[in-house]
Amino acid sequence: MSKYIVGLLITILLSYSSTAVAGQARIIDVNVTNNNGSFRFDVTLEHADSGWDHYADGWEVVSPAGDVLGKRVLAHPHVNEQPFTRSLSGVQIPQDVKKVSIRAHDSVHGYNKEMFEVDLGRQ
Repeated sequence: MSKYIVGLLITILLSYSSTAVAGQARIIDVNVTNNNGSFRFDVTLEHADSGWDHYADGWEVVSPAGDVLGKRVLAHPHVNEQPFTRSLSGVQIPQDVKKVSIRAHDSVHGYNKEMFEVDLGRQ
């Protein structure tokens, strides 16, 4: 086998392995603040961002019925900042909703099926 082909195979394997190692983005903590029915979510994510090809690129607030109530888009990788926290304010949640879930998204795997449930503290 030529040195070129061996080099190409090594490059492909290394690229694949770095993507596979990063896995899915996941939520590790959420702080929620209710300001007269307008909610702020401070969400801490963890993901082995490897650069623009594979990074945590957002998260959503989801009702128990599956409705997306709020979405935070992350505009760039956080390679050297892990875990990291980003906020979303002004989320309107129907009064009858007592709990929501937060789901993380990354640029390779999409949404993580494992969601972080948050009690809104409503009676």
